[in-house]
Amino acid sequence: MNVEALRDLPVEQRLHLVEELWDSIAADQGALALTDAQRRELDRRLDAYEADRNPRQSLEDALAGIRKRL
Repeated sequence: MNVEALRDLPVEQRLHLVEELWDSIAADQGALALTDAQRRELDRRLDAYEADRNPRQSLEDALAGIRKRL
Protein backbone atom coordinates (compact mmCIF):
# COMPACT_ATOMS: atom_id res chain seq x y z
CA MET A 1 0.00 0.00 0.00
CA ASN A 2 1.40 3.37 -0.98
CA VAL A 3 0.74 5.73 1.93
CA GLU A 4 2.14 8.71 0.04
CA ALA A 5 -0.49 8.23 -2.68
CA LEU A 6 -3.18 8.22 0.01
CA ARG A 7 -1.86 11.49 1.44
CA ASP A 8 -2.16 13.06 -2.00
CA LEU A 9 -5.91 12.36 -2.18
CA PRO A 10 -8.31 15.21 -1.46
CA VAL A 11 -9.53 15.42 2.13
CA GLU A 12 -13.05 14.32 1.17
CA GLN A 13 -11.73 11.11 -0.39
CA ARG A 14 -9.49 10.39 2.59
CA LEU A 15 -12.43 10.87 4.95
CA HIS A 16 -14.50 8.48 2.85
CA LEU A 17 -11.72 5.89 3.03
CA VAL A 18 -11.49 6.29 6.79
CA GLU A 19 -15.24 5.77 7.10
CA GLU A 20 -15.07 2.66 4.93
CA LEU A 21 -12.16 1.28 6.97
CA TRP A 22 -13.93 2.03 10.25
CA ASP A 23 -17.11 0.33 9.04
CA SER A 24 -15.12 -2.74 8.01
CA ILE A 25 -13.47 -2.87 11.44
CA ALA A 26 -16.84 -2.52 13.17
CA ALA A 27 -18.18 -5.43 11.11
CA ASP A 28 -15.28 -7.62 12.30
CA GLN A 29 -15.48 -6.82 16.01
CA GLY A 30 -15.31 -10.50 16.90
CA ALA A 31 -11.78 -10.58 15.50
CA LEU A 32 -10.62 -8.15 18.22
CA ALA A 33 -10.41 -10.30 21.32
CA LEU A 34 -10.07 -8.53 24.66
CA THR A 35 -7.38 -9.50 27.11
CA ASP A 36 -8.47 -10.56 30.58
CA ALA A 37 -7.14 -7.26 31.94
CA GLN A 38 -9.15 -5.26 29.39
CA ARG A 39 -12.30 -7.23 30.18
CA ARG A 40 -11.83 -6.64 33.92
CA GLU A 41 -11.30 -2.91 33.36
CA LEU A 42 -14.43 -2.64 31.23
CA ASP A 43 -16.40 -4.55 33.85
CA ARG A 44 -15.03 -2.24 36.57
CA ARG A 45 -16.05 0.87 34.61
CA LEU A 46 -19.50 -0.51 33.86
CA ASP A 47 -20.00 -1.40 37.54
CA ALA A 48 -18.94 2.13 38.55
CA TYR A 49 -21.32 3.67 36.04
CA GLU A 50 -24.23 1.50 37.13
CA ALA A 51 -23.55 2.20 40.82
CA ASP A 52 -23.44 5.97 40.28
CA ARG A 53 -26.58 6.55 38.17
CA ASN A 54 -26.11 10.25 38.84
CA PRO A 55 -24.67 11.91 35.74
CA ARG A 56 -22.58 14.98 36.43
CA GLN A 57 -24.25 16.88 33.61
CA SER A 58 -27.11 16.39 31.24
CA LEU A 59 -26.58 15.20 27.69
CA GLU A 60 -27.68 18.60 26.43
CA ASP A 61 -25.09 20.39 28.58
CA ALA A 62 -22.36 17.97 27.50
CA LEU A 63 -23.19 18.50 23.82
CA ALA A 64 -23.33 22.27 24.27
CA GLY A 65 -19.85 22.20 25.82
CA ILE A 66 -18.49 20.13 22.97
CA ARG A 67 -20.03 22.44 20.38
CA LYS A 68 -18.52 25.50 22.09
CA ARG A 69 -15.04 24.00 21.72
CA LEU A 70 -15.46 23.27 18.00
